[in-house]
Amino acid sequence: MMKNDEGDAPRESGASNQSHDSSRDITSSASSEQPAVTATDLRVSRGRKEILHGLNLNLEPGTITGLLGPSGCGKTTLMRTVVGVQRYRGQIEVLGHTPGAAAVRGRVGYVTQDQAVYRDLTARQNLRYFASLAGSRARDLDEVLDVVGLTALADRPVSTYSGGEAGRVSLACALVADPDLLVMDEPTVGLDPVTREELWSTFHGLAERGATLLVSSHVMDEAFRCDQVLLMRQGCILAATTAKDLLASTGADTVDAAFLAVIADSESRPEQKGGQC
Repeated sequence: MMKNDEGDAPRESGASNQSHDSSRDITSSASSEQPAVTATDLRVSRGRKEILHGLNLNLEPGTITGLLGPSGCGKTTLMRTVVGVQRYRGQIEVLGHTPGAAAVRGRVGYVTQDQAVYRDLTARQNLRYFASLAGSRARDLDEVLDVVGLTALADRPVSTYSGGEAGRVSLACALVADPDLLVMDEPTVGLDPVTREELWSTFHGLAERGATLLVSSHVMDEAFRCDQVLLMRQGCILAATTAKDLLASTGADTVDAAFLAVIADSESRPEQKGGQC
């Protein structure tokens, strides 16, 4: 789990006239009916190279959105922007506030690809530490351990865990604060089929409780586990749809084939050439 203790995510200079003072919230509170995340013309650059090219997206509360695309397409950069640790241009609101705003830091959980836990501590000790940071929002530790299937291993050092088990500790540390928005960067990469199935069951349980999940993956068949899929390539969102509608609209038999069809269609349109979405 990652927190940004330096204030709201900084907006880059040269933003459009929609820009705001990043030291204040966009709204005083988030309505339960508004999208959990909304972005308009979102852009991220590194040096002179633009990484994200004017993205538009909405994540509805209580849903799972799959962020699918090949490695290097901008998935992690988009997630870093959502959680408030990436400079950006354009408009983005997270739970009704600027990314990284003090009002939402405790309500957003972030699971990175690297395991952000203390390997010399037990799972329970890791959770106890992150619960102390969460304060009054902290969930019962035994409940969280049960949700991620680590009750039997809770008092063993994380260094003795398998890769999949250690990944569950990272997830548990994000869940202990009972986040309204959970952002996970390829949480199932390298896991065996059984562990993947168990994790997705956990994700669906969280969504049923009202949490919003943004899950990145380069495994296309995971689209069928999501309420919405965003197909990314070269810093652009090529489609925001469902797996079922994607197959229907392209006439493809698999999500991989459908993704290739979407790419071919996007490259045939002049407005999508030259790094523009």
